[in-house]
Amino acid sequence: MKRTLRLLVPLLLIFLMLPSCGPVLAVGTDGQPTPTPQPTRAASTDACPAIIRQLPTCLTPNAMRKAYGIDALHKQGFTGKGQTVVDIVSFGSPTLQKDMEVFDKTFNLPPVNLQIISPLSVPEYDPHHDKSGWAAETTLDVQIIHALAPDAKIVVLVSPVAETEGTIGLPEFRKLEQYTIDNKLGNIVSHSWGASELTFKDQKGQDELKLWNTLLQKGTTQQGMTYFSSSGDNGATDFADMDAKKIADVPTTSFAADSPWVTSVGGTTLETKNGSFQEKAWSGSGGGFSSFYPTPSYQKLLPAGTLAQFKDRRGVPDVSAVADPFTGLAVYIAGSWTQAGGTSASAPVWSAITAMANQKAGHPLGFINPALYKIATSGAYPQAFHDVTIGNNDNPTAKVKGFNAVEGWDAVTGLGTPNAEILVPALIKEIH
Repeated sequence: MKRTLRLLVPLLLIFLMLPSCGPVLAVGTDGQPTPTPQPTRAASTDACPAIIRQLPTCLTPNAMRKAYGIDALHKQGFTGKGQTVVDIVSFGSPTLQKDMEVFDKTFNLPPVNLQIISPLSVPEYDPHHDKSGWAAETTLDVQIIHALAPDAKIVVLVSPVAETEGTIGLPEFRKLEQYTIDNKLGNIVSHSWGASELTFKDQKGQDELKLWNTLLQKGTTQQGMTYFSSSGDNGATDFADMDAKKIADVPTTSFAADSPWVTSVGGTTLETKNGSFQEKAWSGSGGGFSSFYPTPSYQKLLPAGTLAQFKDRRGVPDVSAVADPFTGLAVYIAGSWTQAGGTSASAPVWSAITAMANQKAGHPLGFINPALYKIATSGAYPQAFHDVTIGNNDNPTAKVKGFNAVEGWDAVTGLGTPNAEILVPALIKEIH
């Protein structure tokens, strides 16, 4: 199982709730001088709960909305009303509703419109005994989506089978994807899980990926679906084995973030300094090039110099958002305040923004990747995105050299993070 949630608990004690994740800070390791991040947006003045307020950078919902230009959309009345985001997970969380009540009251949010559905009649399978990890994952997803798109409905679709590595858990998740479409639950699906490409090389793995490819392609191109997937938390590599115990010593990416029909979301470190936000690549941000999928047509819009590194491979990620657990959102999980990160946190950010975009457009935007790349290769790029140009995703533990964040697209933060105030209307215009 390679979900992408990391937690930073009070008093700066970091612990692993998931065997796939490690406590890593986004710091440069290439020995090159690090430029000073340029101030961008005005910071929020609201505070995190007292028990974690002493942490260096703790985001509140209000601060995150301001950082990504979402606050301006809210002032225009676009809060995700009438839209639904579907979050697909294993097991769910038994404390989710109670945790949401505390979270909403603390941050003055409206009560969450939440529906939990467990439609699969299959035996439970939890080989890693990781229900608590999935519970934390579920809660993080829901709280971030609700924090940013407070009037959107959130449907949590629960599988009784753990998604681990390779195909384990994926047939069940695929059934939930189809259930979403068949029952018209919503047009936005958020995935905060993934499995290393290295665990799909056998025939069974390839057959499963073909089934997913057919489903995702049909969903995006014919049924107005928008899919987001976390790019991973192991930098430029991932697990080498089915038990998720050994990090590979070669570059690789993960499914479903590598799918050309998915918007892959990487991670950043988001800090406040002198009243403004600054952003750099988070070193854990999954990124690189797929061994299975060729460069999709929308990525071929990138400049020739950028495309030279693709070598006809799908590049990951497409975009990014805050993922560093040291600079993450304050979340309330199983009765306690903590700070959460991983690219589990970044995919829900984009899911929430798309809910607002669909509301503003008056219809589902569907497959947004072509529009994202058209905007990013136009004169609107500097206004619609925050281009992240500092940091890398080297994995020194596995001795895997990653990629540097550079101007334009890179295999750490993709096209960058959103300025939703400009990006949302640009997307709507491009897709119309």
